[in-house]
Amino acid sequence: MTKALSPLQLELVSARASLKFFRSEVSFLAAKVKAEKEAANASKIADAEQKRAIAIVKAEARLAKLLAKQVGAVGTKAVKANKRPSKGVTFGAEANQLAAKIKAGVSTI
Repeated sequence: MTKALSPLQLELVSARASLKFFRSEVSFLAAKVKAEKEAANASKIADAEQKRAIAIVKAEARLAKLLAKQVGAVGTKAVKANKRPSKGVTFGAEANQLAAKIKAGVSTI
């Protein structure tokens, strides 16, 4: 003879069974969410590495282009500027003439 369960006992047994099921369901869903987050982070990291690699390739191409560029005569403008006297030179010449007159003893005052 089996013992007959009261309605309250039957409800308790079903609640325990459903609790066990939902606990396992929660742990399963939590594991899925964790895996999804890890996959998203891995995707972000891969995208960042790809962008970094593209930037490095572009920078290397720019550097190679600059290094391969034919350089003309360096300082051609400076050489031309040194050949022609600047306007500031005339001021020094006037000061030298005045100093020469003073040394000679010629008073202009």
